[in-house]
Amino acid sequence: VHLVESGGGLVQPGGSLRLSCAASGLTFSSYEMSWYRQAPGKERELVATIPSAGGSTNYADSVKGRFTISRDNAKNTVWLQMNSLKPEDTAVYLCNAVRRFLGLSYNYWGQGTQVTVSS
Repeated sequence: VHLVESGGGLVQPGGSLRLSCAASGLTFSSYEMSWYRQAPGKERELVATIPSAGGSTNYADSVKGRFTISRDNAKNTVWLQMNSLKPEDTAVYLCNAVRRFLGLSYNYWGQGTQVTVSS
């Protein structure tokens, strides 16, 4: 299984970025997909989650109204659109795939992409 994030970079406060996570080696449409982030010296934080079939999404309070998670099961890809970025959004953003089936949990992570919000 491979989850490959892209789209990170340096952006000024108020700017936007769109992160992508391309998945391979798994039945993508069976997995709940999430974006997490981890800043230096801080715990990993759940940013956004989208169910396997899409639909209802969930967001951390800190990003509600600014970030949007979406997916295309035909393309095995999940995105995170980030608008109105703030310096406190600076972190490594990681893609996560989870499937719970017959009492087992299948959990995969990408390597992460750096997002830096700074003037």
